[in-house]
Amino acid sequence: MSNRSDVLQGTLDLIVLRSLDLHGEMHGYGLARHIEDVSEELLRMNQGTLYPALLRLQQAGHIRSHWGTSENNRRARYYGLTPAGRRRLARERQGWERMSAAINRLLLGPARG
Repeated sequence: MSNRSDVLQGTLDLIVLRSLDLHGEMHGYGLARHIEDVSEELLRMNQGTLYPALLRLQQAGHIRSHWGTSENNRRARYYGLTPAGRRRLARERQGWERMSAAINRLLLGPARG
């Protein structure tokens, strides 16, 4: 198993929505660096992973975007959460909590001997 992992599509959507919920509008590069930093580089974000997720979320109405100027004075597209995105985030978090609890029960349950 490698030290870094690719992120499954549904999980990436949840991570993006939560990051935007916590930190407000972010440009794509900043969002990618944020995810990598918080995951201590365990999750890798590249253009082929992140930008299709952002496009998919935008087309679904869960995020919105606009052009702005980044910290280093470059043109960048900024993404922010919509009300529909907040509702999806709430549903996805509940699903994540149920699924991770079930997996924990399977992994950490009593050993048969």
